[in-house]
Amino acid sequence: MEIASHANSYVPAPTDGARSRNLTLLALALGSFSIGTSEFASMGIIQLFSKSLGVSIPDATSAIAAYAFGVVIGAPLVTLAAARLNRRTLLLALMGLFIAGNVLSAMATNLDFFMVARFISGMPQGAYFGAGAVVASYIVGPGQAGKAFAIVMTGLTVATISGSPLATFLGQTIGWRETYLAVAAFSLLAFGAIFQWVPRTKALDGVPVIQEVSSLRKLQVWGVMIVAALGISSIFAVYTFIAPLVTDVVKLSPKMIPVALALFGIGMTAGNIYGGKLADLYPARGIVLGFGSTLLILAALAVGGANPAVFFPAMFGVGAAMMAAIPTIQVRLTNFAPEAPSLMGAMNLASLNVANAIGAWSGSVAVGAGYGLLSAAWAGFVVTLLGLVVFGLTLLHRHGEK
Repeated sequence: MEIASHANSYVPAPTDGARSRNLTLLALALGSFSIGTSEFASMGIIQLFSKSLGVSIPDATSAIAAYAFGVVIGAPLVTLAAARLNRRTLLLALMGLFIAGNVLSAMATNLDFFMVARFISGMPQGAYFGAGAVVASYIVGPGQAGKAFAIVMTGLTVATISGSPLATFLGQTIGWRETYLAVAAFSLLAFGAIFQWVPRTKALDGVPVIQEVSSLRKLQVWGVMIVAALGISSIFAVYTFIAPLVTDVVKLSPKMIPVALALFGIGMTAGNIYGGKLADLYPARGIVLGFGSTLLILAALAVGGANPAVFFPAMFGVGAAMMAAIPTIQVRLTNFAPEAPSLMGAMNLASLNVANAIGAWSGSVAVGAGYGLLSAAWAGFVVTLLGLVVFGLTLLHRHGEK
């Protein structure tokens, strides 16, 4: 049986009870933890690698954008190229490519080399989350798509609490190259966990490429992706500049950067958990509440972010409010294209990394124009507002959603 051919049915996972199911979910989360640590640590150590490579911080954001473009391009291409592969086999191959990308990142001697390495590191991400969401859905059962995606995303959000701050601390104390080597080493552990704990079953076999491609003909899918790419971008507009915000705006020691990163991550984790539950209950509420709350917090950050009493709660708030929307985005994509759950998971992550690129770009444009580091929050405000407006327009054609 091919799971994607029966996206709305459920075959009980061949495990030995709750312990085996939990180990499978833990293996998926370890992989997403590694990916999240690599992605978000780059923002925490941007001052370090920009100085080492001899470029300005605004120019160094191109490496962050390169990672995002790797996700955007890799998500559909890798997913479609590997459509027939069993999801377990695909997850293992993706972790191998991710490890190679991080080793290359540690070897970079100039910005161009570093951008290529970050691009390679980003290519597996979308396909990993797409395949991981399929495996998690298989494990948790029907009617819980939001919960399943939130479980896979938990590793990424926890990475922002512990992985990214620890990687930033490692970069500050030993070196930024060692940060990427440490990520590669931990990723080997995730590879082993996936090999050991993700079940070997034909229920996780792939599907014909044409079945996945057919989902991309649906305008509703592209509408959700546009909403995600615009609306989520503000989280990256702020996160990209979190290190210089701490040191140059709030005027605190660099040692407080990991604290700010951890608060951001705690907010993301809390929002992800709540958003997973919300997504399974309501088809639209998570996006409206998430984007709307983010706009209020961004305005407060832009106006009073130089005050630690505003800055640190805002770090938590932006992470929590925005992450509450992401599981709803995944559920909407899957509902519009139930025949292609892997591709929809991959495209969701592609959208989020378009948001990454838009956020980093919009923030760098505002900061580079001389409006100050807090102008990144206003840049994020504008694009999230645009995303909320676009989402409102899509709802005009779908009545009765809450």
